[in-house]
Amino acid sequence: MAKNPADSPTPAVEELYESFQDQSLLRLAFTHGSYSNEHPDTSPESNERLEFLGDALVGLVLAEEIYKRCPRLKEGQLTAIRSSLARGDTLAHAADNLGLGERLLMGKGETASGGRCRLSNLAAAFEALVGALFLDQGYLAARAFVVETLTDELSGAVERPVSKDAKSLLQELAQGNGQGLPVYRVNQTSGEHDPERFEAEAVVSGQVAGRGAGRRKALAEQAAAEDALERFIKSRGHPGPVRQVSAESRAEA
Repeated sequence: MAKNPADSPTPAVEELYESFQDQSLLRLAFTHGSYSNEHPDTSPESNERLEFLGDALVGLVLAEEIYKRCPRLKEGQLTAIRSSLARGDTLAHAADNLGLGERLLMGKGETASGGRCRLSNLAAAFEALVGALFLDQGYLAARAFVVETLTDELSGAVERPVSKDAKSLLQELAQGNGQGLPVYRVNQTSGEHDPERFEAEAVVSGQVAGRGAGRRKALAEQAAAEDALERFIKSRGHPGPVRQVSAESRAEA
């Protein structure tokens, strides 16, 4: 049987784990639907409800923080920045930095198929943890956690706002370089436990140029296009293949 994630926390989150007054909330935040299916007697509930709550909280915290930091930006620009920060791969990257994947309680099949590294599972764990923190310690604690964890992403997004239509920009860029139209491959990888999450790949000249995720297909495609554009800007060249590492880690982002 998998151990409780709170039993052996990593140094990065040890203080956070220990601060929980209700340790059952912490365990629930890391309980994937596949685990509750295999252990209905001991873990009848998954982290999906906490994820729902955390998703709303993350959006609120980011909206509040961006509103305060960008007093001159219009509503559309604020929305674009928030969307770039709240997308699945951004939250998954933060979750990976915290080591949340190793804390997840998962069924055998999900674990064997690489579930601990799956972007959608990592993003869901991050949101569920925020939801659990809110219920245990209140909004200010949840807000402080989100702002501290995403501080670099917040600063970067505020300094360099993300385009509202990354797909159009990527298309113009690829065609301008003679690489043809980008193609998007979208998968709904998390199945019955998280039906609203999609993962997308932006393919340019037959090679994966960017990856992203979202709760809708269109959002996942936009996130993949944004990732491809970011990589292009950093490489100062044509949109090209991403390095063959897990999309969830986004070590280059």
